[in-house]
Amino acid sequence: MMTIVRRFCLLVAILFWQGGFMFYGAVVVPVGSDVLGSHQAQGFVTRSVTNYLNIAGIVAICFWLWDMVSARGVGIIRRRISWGLWLLLLLTLGLQGWLHVLMDQCLDLETQQILDKARLRYLHVWYLNISTIQWAANLLLVAITLLTWRSEDGNRVKPDRDAQQTV
Repeated sequence: MMTIVRRFCLLVAILFWQGGFMFYGAVVVPVGSDVLGSHQAQGFVTRSVTNYLNIAGIVAICFWLWDMVSARGVGIIRRRISWGLWLLLLLTLGLQGWLHVLMDQCLDLETQQILDKARLRYLHVWYLNISTIQWAANLLLVAITLLTWRSEDGNRVKPDRDAQQTV
């Protein structure tokens, strides 16, 4: 039962984090820019929203940590790749948090003005690139996690067919 709870929590956390990221980037940002009349106005909304996405990421990788520590019968190569990707996710979340602080220094939040457009643009490109790496790492780790679950489930004790046929 605990395996199902662990996997369910991880799936919900990943869906919220990465689903939110993809929906926000693909739908909310363009619609928000259109409704608010500018990318700058939408940027001040995004500035706040990304804090929640990053918190969702921290929650998701905590559940991933629980799942990876609990995994049994995983090959050494798959385990190393999983841990490498997990560490990459942790690193990207840390970098996003740091870049967020640096980008905030380029803004006047009270007047919603950009104080240093060139620096903000440079930092924002880095933020987007790191987000893309994070998204790709998430996809790979999801695939490996599903393969791991399949292996774990296949290694569980199966009823003996011969014993069933003699009954």
